[in-house]
Amino acid sequence: MAITAAQINELRKTTGAGMLDCKKALEEVGGDIEKAVDLLRKKGLAAASKKAGRAATEGMVAAAVSANGNTGILVEINSETDFVAKNDKFQDFVKQVADHVLQKNPSNLEDLMAQPFAGDSSKNVQTLLTEAISVIGENMQIRRFVSFTVADKGMVGTYIHAGGKIGVLVEAAFEGTADEKLAGCIKDIAMHIAAASPAYLQRSEVPTDVLEREKDIYRDKARQTGKPDNIIEKIIEGQINKFYGDICLLEQAFVKDPDKSIQKYLDETGKALGGIITLKRFTKFVLGEGLEKKESDFAAEVAAAAGLK
Repeated sequence: MAITAAQINELRKTTGAGMLDCKKALEEVGGDIEKAVDLLRKKGLAAASKKAGRAATEGMVAAAVSANGNTGILVEINSETDFVAKNDKFQDFVKQVADHVLQKNPSNLEDLMAQPFAGDSSKNVQTLLTEAISVIGENMQIRRFVSFTVADKGMVGTYIHAGGKIGVLVEAAFEGTADEKLAGCIKDIAMHIAAASPAYLQRSEVPTDVLEREKDIYRDKARQTGKPDNIIEKIIEGQINKFYGDICLLEQAFVKDPDKSIQKYLDETGKALGGIITLKRFTKFVLGEGLEKKESDFAAEVAAAAGLK
């Protein structure tokens, strides 16, 4: 099959490999992006990656937390341009929607759009959006939201980075009195997640197929060195432990103190507070993640470099 410039572009962004290497890899695996990623990694031409989605649209990620700290939400609202995203009217609209989601706890986007608006029950959220589009003069979309409520004792925390480019929501359980020190700890964790982008909370959450895929890649690379199988398996064990340390939040090195893991930071903080802090879950929104953006000039550059029409 013919390999397109768009496929090469996507593989290049995912792996950081050269354009010609991406083209050859895609040709070898029949255009399958995932297989091409694995092939490039086996050849040592691409680093392990968590296939980050591209921040391809403008807008804002916002957070809201209840007064008692038991419930928190993240919401992403997209606009066409960064200019509008910085507009006071747009930011006010985002805040209104975030406050509504916190108060009314919609089950999904369809439910949210049909709900009577918390600030004016004479209109629903869809009408609020339509009116905002008319006033601001640019198409907008309420794309997604997530809500956490602590099941028992604990606290929800958030962190918004770069004026709404990244948003993180964290839930933690704590058998004790929630105070400013606990809130500070949870915010530290949220900031860490924004910077380090863990894919899972802990080892038990990593799917078997993901783990086996990593082992296969490590095994293939090790065999190319000619090492015996018993040595290869020991090498794989060490590499898998490092893999866990890269993708599992509790095992990552804390960005504010790399000499300790997140789990150690939680243990030390919990001890100082007279209890045990247990992270339950987290979510990270990157503005425009996974959405396409017009990149016609760059695609043409890729096509030219790869000898494609």
